[in-house]
Amino acid sequence: MSAVAAKPQAGGAINPTAMGVGIVLLLILLALAWYISPGVGFMALIGIVIGGILIGFGTHFVPVGGAPAAMGQAPGIATGVAMLAAGAGLAGLFGGAWAAAAGQDLIVVVVSGGIGGGLMMAITCMMVNFVYVFGMGIPAASGKVAKDPITGDTQAEYKSQGTEGHGLPFVSFVGGVIGGILGGAGGTLIYVELLNLYQATLPAVMQITAAQVMPIAVSVAGMFAVGLFLVNAVLTAYNITGTIEGPHDPKFKRWPRSIVASAVASALCGLVAILIVVL
Repeated sequence: MSAVAAKPQAGGAINPTAMGVGIVLLLILLALAWYISPGVGFMALIGIVIGGILIGFGTHFVPVGGAPAAMGQAPGIATGVAMLAAGAGLAGLFGGAWAAAAGQDLIVVVVSGGIGGGLMMAITCMMVNFVYVFGMGIPAASGKVAKDPITGDTQAEYKSQGTEGHGLPFVSFVGGVIGGILGGAGGTLIYVELLNLYQATLPAVMQITAAQVMPIAVSVAGMFAVGLFLVNAVLTAYNITGTIEGPHDPKFKRWPRSIVASAVASALCGLVAILIVVL
């Protein structure tokens, strides 16, 4: 018998039992939030969970090549999943926070956050391809598909031997922008929900006026939003385990497991953020 075990398939790592346990945990956390704060607290937690799901799902679109990409031996951006996703999400979060400060409604704020995250990823992907093409002298080519799913361009004749591909093919570029939009929108939604919660509850808790509580609410909501974004980005990084080219990569099929994990983690962290003002 061979001592080397066969590698698991990209979609075969999903464990239905574990996902079922995760869903049960999510329902328990939601029930606790309903029991503790059936009004504004529960609705804030729903928004936090949705935002976490958007972050976890969107991270699977982001093309990450890690260290091999820095040497032109794998497609993607030469950094880790968590760092790249966090960068896109924070850029979107800043955009959404400005819209919230301007008094825009929820839809405008979330869309602004998504645009900020997508713009950051678009600029990053463009500069990465500039470095690959003009700095390293290699074209963009995927090692996961024979043709680009969007443009139909063939890949094999552009891929160097002994590599997994290099650069950012068009489908990876588009995937990065989509991931940035989803991540920025999700992070912004978490921030807005927490901001509304703290604006509604902190004046009574701290015995101060709404004007006085505003800087505190913004700071605390921002810290929790950044923390929740990093939690979801790291969880997704473990789910991807290494590099991913984008939505055409076989690893993309693992996203259901990440959705459940992000929902549970967001619910748990969100419950802590709610408990500090409702107990």
